Amino acid sequence: MTARPDQRIRRRDLHWADPRSTRGLRVTELPLTVLEAAVVLPDGSVLMDRALQQHTTLPILVAVHERNRGRSGAAAAARLLHSAGEGGHREAERMLLRLLRSVALNGWRPHVRACGYEIDVAFIRDRVAIEVDGWAWHRDVARFNNDAKRQNILVNAGWHVLRFTWHQLRLEPNAVLAQITDALASRE
Repeated sequence: MTARPDQRIRRRDLHWADPRSTRGLRVTELPLTVLEAAVVLPDGSVLMDRALQQHTTLPILVAVHERNRGRSGAAAAARLLHSAGEGGHREAERMLLRLLRSVALNGWRPHVRACGYEIDVAFIRDRVAIEVDGWAWHRDVARFNNDAKRQNILVNAGWHVLRFTWHQLRLEPNAVLAQITDALASRE
């Protein structure tokens, strides 16, 4: 079998639990497919996050990763699994701070208290609050409702609130910066 220019074929031995047959075609089970795709696709972390929301669990992905440690991309998969396990919130905050520092954007402070809540990053003078979310699969209804309540309270108190996800910070840093600078410009 030869690959077309838009295809990539890899051959390797698989653990007995990872392949299955679908309509007569041998394919990998969903968890291994998710891990494999997550490390080669530009937005693979988003794919993994969606799979964790609906189709698999982190312990299953970790087990599949462990039994396929020698595969190409295993180190990158381990980093994604680690981030997913932590929920990505802390790492997303660190990514935002690195991003702000990389463009020498000044006037912000991390972990600012306002209206009885802690804002992840705030431009106090301009009243721009930046909230950082981790991976979506960690969000439950109670947390979502609390975040919505907090955001409404901040907006009603005159704050311009921006929310960014781990995936946006990782995959679209320029778009994140553009939204922040637009918000700051609109507050002058």
